[in-house]
Amino acid sequence: MSHNEETPGDATSERHRQERPGPESQHLAELGPEGMYEAAERLCRTVAGEGPRGASAARTVGRIAETLADTRSRDCVTFAVDLVSRLLPEEAIPPGEGDRLLRSVAAKLVRTQQLRDIQPLFRELPDGVLGRAVELRACLLGELALIGSGTGRRSLDAYAEKLGELGHPLARLPRTRLDIEHRFTTRVRGLGSIKTAKQLRSRFPEAPSTDGGAVAGRGAVDTLDDGRANAAAQPFRAGGWAREPEARFFTLPSPLSSDDFGISFIKELPLRCLAGEGSRRGSALACETTPDDVLNELFSASYVGGVNGQGQGRAYARLYAWESLYALMGSPAGVPLLEVVRRAADHRWLRFIAFTDWFHHDTSDLAFAVLDPTRTRVAVLAATDTDVHRDALG
Repeated sequence: MSHNEETPGDATSERHRQERPGPESQHLAELGPEGMYEAAERLCRTVAGEGPRGASAARTVGRIAETLADTRSRDCVTFAVDLVSRLLPEEAIPPGEGDRLLRSVAAKLVRTQQLRDIQPLFRELPDGVLGRAVELRACLLGELALIGSGTGRRSLDAYAEKLGELGHPLARLPRTRLDIEHRFTTRVRGLGSIKTAKQLRSRFPEAPSTDGGAVAGRGAVDTLDDGRANAAAQPFRAGGWAREPEARFFTLPSPLSSDDFGISFIKELPLRCLAGEGSRRGSALACETTPDDVLNELFSASYVGGVNGQGQGRAYARLYAWESLYALMGSPAGVPLLEVVRRAADHRWLRFIAFTDWFHHDTSDLAFAVLDPTRTRVAVLAATDTDVHRDALG
């Protein structure tokens, strides 16, 4: 695969980042790459300490950098990277915009530019993980990994190894796509968000509903673990999904029969997302799924982003997805990814759907339950998104 080949679905994450071009953007585009860079350079000298005007100018510089990154030429690579990693003053960047901009520029560079024009960015090794220049290059390596490019290049390999020595979070991920990640960024016509029990049944085998499952669910003990819950929920928080996800963990006094791990068990757990279940039209349903399905949904949550949120780029979407999967499985951070893949096969994985007031039943609803190999520990993660403004949600 060419490192510039666009995987189906790549454009999905752009929908939250594109703004309708105004007269200013159209004027800048007419300047050409060098003219745009010079205009952005002048803006960078004036944005610091300008308050709202400075923030507006900083956004303009960001749009110029993204446009340059998306315009194929060696000069455009240099211009875009210089703007976001050196020239744009840190204090002028609006809150929350800095990370998004770096990740967006990295994604556009990898999608559009030739690898030979990106490679010179890695001539000098970092001496720390702080700073936008290092962060941009870490994102570039993460983006390249998912399209199978960059390995075997001495400067890129050396930079990646140094990031690992320095403890950069992206460096713990392999520099090639794993088989379990085969669905990342790929969309299949007709396989969109599941919104009805009929859709869920049509795509996944239904898990049995048993009286024994209901009895076991009533005996489950809630286990609080804020750190694990935060890691599990991170893909949805980072993507800006409308409602705070629910991540919960439970222990059982005795092993649960595999046949009893179904919706009758889940409905007895004290979950906020199931409060009032049965009071609305539609019945809760659970179906069996696989780790790659769960991992892909976790990746997509932050790669695409919520309707009113922001896509995070492939590098960090991948990191957040794995950290969430680790949390759902209860795996320590030091366990290698391929070992987690092996262990995932010994877990039981369910997708479930419920018709309660917690779920928006609008753009996206996701809910998973995971049973560990001892059959005494259960993790649940639920998330929901809507295009209704947050202030209207109550």
